[in-house]
Amino acid sequence: MPVAAPPPTVAVVTVEAARLPLSPVDRAFAIVTVGEEAIATAPRLDEALVATPGVQLFRRTSSNASNPTTQGISVRSIAGSGASRALVTLDGVPQNDPFGGWVIWSGLPPIGIEQARIVRGAGAGPYGAGALTGVIQLAERTHVPAHGEYELHAGERGLLGAAAAAALGDVFVTASTETSDGWIPVRTGRTAYDAPLFLNASSAAIRWAPDLGGKDLAVRLSGYQEARGAGQVGGNSRAVGATLSATLADTSPGIGTGWRLQGWVKHSDLENRTGNRTTGLTTNEQYATPAWGAGFNAALRKDGLDGGWEVGADARGARGETREHFGSTLAGNRISGGSQSVAGVYAEGYRQNGPWLITGGARLDRWATFDGKRIQTVIAPSQEHPTDRSGWVPTARAGVRRDIGETYLRGAAYAGFRPPTLNELYRPFTVSGTTTQANAGLQPEKLFGAELGGGGSGWEVTGFYNRLEDAITNVTIGAGLAQRRNAGAVDATGLEAEADHHVGEALSVHLAAAYTHARVDGGPNDGLRPAQTPELTLAGAATWRPVERLSARLDVRYEGSRFDDDRNTRKLAPFTEVGVRCDWTLTREVTFYAAAENLTDAGVQTARAFDGTISYDQPRTFRLGLIFRP
Repeated sequence: MPVAAPPPTVAVVTVEAARLPLSPVDRAFAIVTVGEEAIATAPRLDEALVATPGVQLFRRTSSNASNPTTQGISVRSIAGSGASRALVTLDGVPQNDPFGGWVIWSGLPPIGIEQARIVRGAGAGPYGAGALTGVIQLAERTHVPAHGEYELHAGERGLLGAAAAAALGDVFVTASTETSDGWIPVRTGRTAYDAPLFLNASSAAIRWAPDLGGKDLAVRLSGYQEARGAGQVGGNSRAVGATLSATLADTSPGIGTGWRLQGWVKHSDLENRTGNRTTGLTTNEQYATPAWGAGFNAALRKDGLDGGWEVGADARGARGETREHFGSTLAGNRISGGSQSVAGVYAEGYRQNGPWLITGGARLDRWATFDGKRIQTVIAPSQEHPTDRSGWVPTARAGVRRDIGETYLRGAAYAGFRPPTLNELYRPFTVSGTTTQANAGLQPEKLFGAELGGGGSGWEVTGFYNRLEDAITNVTIGAGLAQRRNAGAVDATGLEAEADHHVGEALSVHLAAAYTHARVDGGPNDGLRPAQTPELTLAGAATWRPVERLSARLDVRYEGSRFDDDRNTRKLAPFTEVGVRCDWTLTREVTFYAAAENLTDAGVQTARAFDGTISYDQPRTFRLGLIFRP
């Protein structure tokens, strides 16, 4: 059949970002790149990331409906955590919340992100504390249509949204907003107090990147706010935050020396109310959680024809507290919080000798928690001021790669650590009739691992073994009572694979899989699978472009069963979820798309309460949208 003429080319402008080029040592480690197209066509950034098998949010619910405190992310299915066992950065600036470690994904709209590089395995070397199971390196967009890009979309259950990205001279701006009436997560046995998971979220960012004659400067200010329903009358949350960062970098084209200086400050606040779906009463009111974070990092790199090195230092500090009413009548008042810091230095080098790449590095970190407090009034008045604690943690990583024609073999070993968050250390909470006690004596988690892999043109396979020591988890200690503890270790052995294939010029297929056998070693849950840890995840994507103006994308994701609790008594069933999207370029300026999430209306179980009540992720949802590039 005749092929339609391609649409006219849209002129683009470039606003530089202050970044060092990708390090040559990356080729020795397991790194997956999520490209701009996959991010741009995803409804939310976290959904683009979890399409990579092994990458998981703490719970199955996406940021479309999940409570902020459960938006933690991990890179390998070793043991999920609401505090994030992976470090998320945007052009080097940490995005994890300074109080709880979670990531507010609505503050990172897809329209502003051009790439995500997922580093699997502990990120010793240049990444530092928090890079326990890996690092998600986000890169902000640098290319935008000359007159900007604007998107509007609408869908079922009151879904409305808009997003924009534009550049003017040295300034790049993004903004987004979305609202949805949501859905009621409980399908059977509903009470009069079950309510929809509504969402109202918005964000904005501005980056100024002037030309300094060979050096790159980027000053960025961003902010977000969101309000959510928790699924029960009297249950809701509100989160706000802002980040200011400045980065100065000098990169030599080709072989040479590069350096980067970066500083940032972050503020966040959270309100979180829990409702009882039997009585409709609010059972806990976290009315404020003010937190501050600040940090800097510096790096110096030298690249040569046959090798190079990088040295650097970084430091981060956080201070925050939660203020809440608790008790059956909310008569109690509690203030819990404290401060923490972590600082480290590192050095890493590599040698390139023909087909061989050999790299190794080490770092040393100092962590500290101090000024801790938990003050209760009215109900069981008390004051606690835990002892200040600190310690040193050495970590390292090494890798080797051998190119063999169009294929390669590689191996790596690594260690990483994550200090407990202020939330884990100091804040007790009650949800669904279970009270979880805080634990100011928590030690940092440490991970040791090794992996072997190989690949070629369009495919890669990696096998790994990881041991997570002093794993922080909520341990059941009695009926309706749990406590955060360093509950032994977690041993995880796994296999990851992915492949790309092109069928002619019109069809491309991507397949990926991850299998992880994780078990607790020691403690009260010895031999059990860690909570919120699936064993098998599969993902497939097919993109069909029969003519230049039309493209269609099919995404299929399967996840095996997982347990909602540490005792492995509340199993969540496996699921298969299908998503589709079709884009039609009407003119040079206008693209129309139609999309469906959870096309088959699969019942994706997200939680199973003690009484057997099951909550579900979103039902089938249709969306229509327009993208305007004037």
